[in-house]
This record gives sequence, structure tokens and C-alpha cells, in this order.
Amino acid sequence: MNILDKIIVDKKREVVLKKSIIPVSQLEASVFFEKKTISLSDNLRNSTSGIIAEHKRRSPSKAEINYSFTVEEVTKGYENAGACGISVLTDGKYFGGSLDDLLLARATVNIPLLRKEFIVDEYQILEAKAHGADLILLIAAVLTREEIKSLSEFAKNLGLEVLLEVHNQEELEKSIMPTLDMIGVNNRNLKTFEVSLDFSKQLAAQIPDDFVKVSESGISSIEAINELKPFGYKGFLIGENFMKTDNAGKAATEFISKL
Repeated sequence: MNILDKIIVDKKREVVLKKSIIPVSQLEASVFFEKKTISLSDNLRNSTSGIIAEHKRRSPSKAEINYSFTVEEVTKGYENAGACGISVLTDGKYFGGSLDDLLLARATVNIPLLRKEFIVDEYQILEAKAHGADLILLIAAVLTREEIKSLSEFAKNLGLEVLLEVHNQEELEKSIMPTLDMIGVNNRNLKTFEVSLDFSKQLAAQIPDDFVKVSESGISSIEAINELKPFGYKGFLIGENFMKTDNAGKAATEFISKL
């Protein structure tokens, strides 16, 4: 069993437990539930930088990245830096995140927030909406075509945008459907954790122009972004590169100003 399989087993168990404690009616009563969402896809289409900055404390591949910042410091820093949107990891066991991080981010900034999570159930999409997210991530590697269809339709009905993440041609082919807004290519193989920009380059031509193209993981330099832009990428998700510094907001500001 690889790390991704382990995460999904744990996640399904976690969702069952959460459903038994917090009813859907409580999520729907959230102050954010009727809030109009902010479009990340529009922001990326109209941006010169395309940076989606990530709040991430740790990861299975790197263990601890940074626990010294508050969510408010990081997200405000990213907004001031001119990021198009912010990705907030909400998985606790493997990434050190929580839904509280999403809530604090929403209270701090007024730019699109992505709930970065391993979504396997509609309940998690309701949680995302209730905690102030503007969009969700769906990972093709762990979902069937039918699941991608039903989960993305459910998200769209709540007014959330959908970023679908793929790693290869097969995942891309099973996933393309009108209920997606953005297609992200993860440059990290989730089974081996090997990173290569070639994943993004190879799949670029196969992604229809209806979707905003996003490149994720392993982007740590201006050169990498300039290398990917000719392939039609409008969005670039950067996490560790900013989080591993002493000041994530300052690192993001310097990076974006160079772009």
C-alpha cells in the first residue's frame, strides 16, 4: 500500500466519524454558507503571475516544513504579495492542517481559497463551503469518473469552483467534463514522490482550452514558470518554496515581483 492509498483509507474513516458528530444541518447553518464565492479561474485568466500560494505545515515527503507562522501571518502575507489565490491544506494526520486553518484564512483575506484535501465524499464539500472555501480540489488518482462527475456537480451547485488534479494521460482522459473549471497537473508522482516538470509539459496539449491549466508541485524558480507558460499554463501552485522560509509572505512578494 503506497502513501496515497493509506491517506484515502484514513480519510474515509475520518469522514464517517465526522458525519456521526456534526450533522449537515449544522454545516449549512454556517455564516459562510450563503456567501458568494470568489472565482480563482477568473483571477488566473487575468493575472500576469498566476501564483496560487499554499499554507502547508508538513508533508509525508518532507515531514515538518514550518510550524512557526500563524495562518493569519501567512495568508495576509500572500494576499499582500499579490497571489491570485491561496491553497489551505486541511488534512491533519499527514499535513498538519485543519478546517480551522481555512476558517482563519477566510477571516483574514479576501482572495479565493482552495480547500486542499483528499475529497472522497460530498460531506467534505459541504465542510469546505461552511468554512469559507471558494473552490475544492478533486484528485483523479483516487476517484472514478462517476465520482468525479457527482462530486464536481455537487460542488458547482453550491457555487464552488473545481480544480481537478491529474498525474498522467489516463487520469486526464477519464476526467474531462464540463463541471470542472481548472485542470491541474501535479509534477509530483504521488506514489513515488518523484518530481518533474515534464509531467506538466507532456499533458499540456491534451488539456482543452475551456479549462484553466494549473501546474502543481516542484515549482521553485522563476525559470520553471517561464518554462511552463508557453505550454498554456496560467496557474502555478507553490507551497514549500514559500513556507520553508522565515517569512512566507515576504518570500512570495519577492518571487511575484520578479515575475
